Amino acid sequence: ALAMARGARRRLRADVAAAITGIAGPGGARPGKPVGLVFVAVSGPKGESAQRLLFAGDRAGVRRQACAAALKALRRSV
Repeated sequence: ALAMARGARRRLRADVAAAITGIAGPGGARPGKPVGLVFVAVSGPKGESAQRLLFAGDRAGVRRQACAAALKALRRSV
């Protein structure tokens, strides 16, 4: 996720960028990587951060929660 955020920032010539990756479900789970596992990263002029998060719910719910977490991380970064 951090590499994705760095790449987005560089390619788009943006001040800040966020990236989300993970397993929203319903399939794709593997041992140690359950459905709902999400990584959120932000890259900006004040530094970088990445979080490992685990959300419950269906695919739409996991995606919604991941987006909210990314927006929250962006707010904290500026």
